[in-house]
Parts: sequence; structure tokens; C-alpha cells
Amino acid sequence: MAVIREDDFIQSVADALQYISYYHSPDFIAAMGLAYTQEQSPAARDAIAQILTNSRLCAEGHRPICQDTGIVVAFVKIGMHARWDARRTVEEMVNEGVRLAYGLPENRLRPSIVADPAGRRVNTRDNTPAIVHVEMVPGETVDVDVSAKGGGSENKAMFEMLNPSDNVADWVLARVPEMGAGWCPPGMLGVGIGGTAEKAVLMAKESLMEAIDMPALRARGPASKAEELRIEIYDRVNALGIGAQGLGGLTTVLDVKVRDYPTHAASLPVAVIPNCAATRHVHFHLDGSGPALLTPPRLEDWPQVGWTPDAQARRVNLDTLSRAEIADWKPGERLLLNGKFLTGRDAAHKRICALLDAGQPLPEGLSFQNRVIYYVGPVDPVRDEVVGPAGPTTANRMDRFTETMLDKGGLMAMVGKADRGPEAIAAIQRHRSAYLIAVGGAAYLVSKAIRSSRVIAFPELGMEAVYEFEVQDMPVTVAVDSRGQSVHESGPREWRARIAGIAVTIES
Repeated sequence: MAVIREDDFIQSVADALQYISYYHSPDFIAAMGLAYTQEQSPAARDAIAQILTNSRLCAEGHRPICQDTGIVVAFVKIGMHARWDARRTVEEMVNEGVRLAYGLPENRLRPSIVADPAGRRVNTRDNTPAIVHVEMVPGETVDVDVSAKGGGSENKAMFEMLNPSDNVADWVLARVPEMGAGWCPPGMLGVGIGGTAEKAVLMAKESLMEAIDMPALRARGPASKAEELRIEIYDRVNALGIGAQGLGGLTTVLDVKVRDYPTHAASLPVAVIPNCAATRHVHFHLDGSGPALLTPPRLEDWPQVGWTPDAQARRVNLDTLSRAEIADWKPGERLLLNGKFLTGRDAAHKRICALLDAGQPLPEGLSFQNRVIYYVGPVDPVRDEVVGPAGPTTANRMDRFTETMLDKGGLMAMVGKADRGPEAIAAIQRHRSAYLIAVGGAAYLVSKAIRSSRVIAFPELGMEAVYEFEVQDMPVTVAVDSRGQSVHESGPREWRARIAGIAVTIES
């Protein structure tokens, strides 16, 4: 009979979280490599190249794939005959593993969890507590699936109680465009069908722990209604033309997973949860012989893709940037940023706009007049780093602050990820500003362009403080130009039409 020691369990959780912070799984690497070779959209292909290059850099440097190192979710399956040599509960042991992993000096991970979520939202500083699901199963060993789920993709989770006669695929197809690009496609969709409300959502989440196998499924053909549904949703979502980072292209999803469960005759609960291009999960098994051993992917598993700045990209000097220059930018144009800009996220924007709206001065040394802001919450630096991985956060969370920042703050342009809402686009057009995007899922690659970093205001906010970064050739794309034209609208529209044309050609 296996005896599972407390220290082995805790160490295994910590090791697994470190492992997934810098290693993509081989199935994801292979799927992204295939997407890269097939992609015809230059913008999407460039984004996938950045994601793959970032992935390899992280594997080599043991640094986080994404600055959002996620909320930890653990699915723990305990054999009915397993014995524990432990003083703490399973949840307490998982949380101790999280503390160890996120505080490891050689590779500190960003703590993102806040307590009192509807109130003060105070960071817990160690990324606990985790979300832990425990299930008793036959056997005498313990199996654990550990994931770190980023906020950008988790925020796009959707659930609805459908009527029994409704079509699940139609419902998912209607939801995906509503997700926008904030979940950093290409990635996976997990779909849970049946049970009760909480069961459907849980199935959708757990399905994301499965390996990407859509090419194999298509090759052998579906063996069940669930597999037929997987293929149907996969084909129809990719036909939307949303593409990598929402820029328009052939690949929006790498795979679709479906789990179902018997439900009430009057019910059809359905949930869909996306997993982003920084998909992070791993399985480990404990049989009482010691901590789990995790085998790293081989560097040969990565495709030979090495992103370099586009020779045709326009270099921009942030220190001398003018509104006339911004007016010359075109949607979809690639830029390389040089010079200094400020950073800020939700908490900082809330404070800044409260001061501006009240006519009060900003903290000493902080001014957004004729400046550019980058929506980012970086990972703490280690070793000789200026800053840790520093990829963009989802920009539409700042939409409500955009008018104030442009009008009263004097901001000229913004950098983030994903699409902006109508309110923000209208403000951008009104103030002849611009919105640029960096690639979500390429945080370590982006950080290589940052040459210096210092905190300007609100140091107590930690990763949400306002920093000043100096950058050299930081790659971005013009997402919304000064006339309010959005590449997140034009790109998918163009590629949706192209894909439809390709399908018609094949059928005829």
C-alpha cells in the first residue's frame, strides 16, 4: 500500500508549477509549429513566430512564458486505498507548494491573487490560495493535474443554461467572437455539457488538461458524438478568421475539448473556457517512492523558428514622438519602439483617474503629458535582468479610463494586447491617439527589449505600480489608428472572407 508523504506532495506541486512556468508541453509546441507553417496571414504568422521564439527562450532560460503566471488550479485524484503521512490537508499542502514555487529565488513568479475580491483586493503576496478539486478514485496512488490559468483567458469563460433543443455548436460559435482577442489565441477551447451549472464549468476546465490531438482525431475520424462536436466546433471557429492575437488568420484554435455528463431532462447546461497561447499544465503521479520526476521537453522539439524584427518595420522614437507622427500610422503597421514610456494597469489607472477627475495633482514626478503608456504588470527580475518577463495585459479593462487619460492626462498612445471596445475607440479617434499591441504569450521576448526600469509611483501596488521603461526595438503593431480604424475588426473580416473563398474552391 502506497504511503504518500507530505513533503513529497508539496515538493511535487512546487516543482510542477516551476516546470510549467517555463516549459510548454510538446503537444502544444507541435501544434503551434504546424499552425506557423500553414499560416498565410503575415501579421498572424509574425505573432506565432514571436510566441514560438519566446517559448524556446523560456525553456532555455527557465523564466516565465507569460508575465501573468496565473491562478493555480489543481485536480487531485486520490486512490481509495492510499495512505498519507501528512499533518496538513490536501488543500493546505497544495498551497504550501504554491508558496514554494512562486517564491523560488532563481525564478520568482508573479503573485497575482488578491483577497477581499469585492472590496480592498489586497494581494496575498504568495499567489495563494489555489483552487483545489479533490476526487476519490480506485487504487492506492495519487494523480495530480496542475495548471496555472492566466486572467486574460479565464476572464473569457462563459456559461449558459440552454434549452434542451438548442444547438451547442451554434452557442459556442456565437460566444467566441464575444471573447475578442483577450484570451490570446491561438489556444484551446474546453467545453462542458450537462450535469448542473457547476458541473459543466468544472468539466470545461478539466478538459483543458488533455493533450492536443486534433490532427490525430481528424486522421482517424470521430468515434462518438462528442468527438464529432469537437471537429465541428474546431472547423467553424477557425472559419471565423479571428487568427493569432485576433489579427486575422487561419488558426484561432489548436484544439477543442468536449466533456459531457447526464443532466436533468429540462436542462442543457453548457460552459466554454479558453486556454491561451501560454497554456500551462502538467500531470504527475505519486506512488510513495518520493517526489514526482518531470521530464523536460527536448529542445529539438521546438520548430526552427527564430523571430527577428521586421526589416520593413518603422522605428519610433518615443522621446520625440509627435501627434503628427501618430497620425501617419496605419492599422496593421509594425513598429519598433525606442525610448521611454510609462506603465500602468487597473489599480494604477483607478488611482490616477480619481486624482485627475478631482483636479488634484498626480504623485511627484508622474506626468502622462505627451507620453505613451504600456499596460503591463511585470515579473520581478532575477540575476542580471533589468525586469522579468513583461508581456502586455488585456487592454479593454482600461477602456473606462481611456477618455480621462487622453483628455485630462495628456496621454498620446497606449500599448497593450487584444481589442478595444467602442468607448475606447471613440476616445482614441476623438483625441487623434493610437493603440498599439504587443504579442500576448511572448513576455520573455518582450522583456529582452527593455533596457532600464524604475518605479515612478505607487510602489505599494507591487507589479501594478507605475514604472518607467526604456526600450530598444520593442515590437508592436498598430491596432487602432488615429482615425479609429481597428485591425481587430478589419483583420478577421478579411480572413473570414478569404477562408470562405478557400472552402468554396475546395467544395466546387
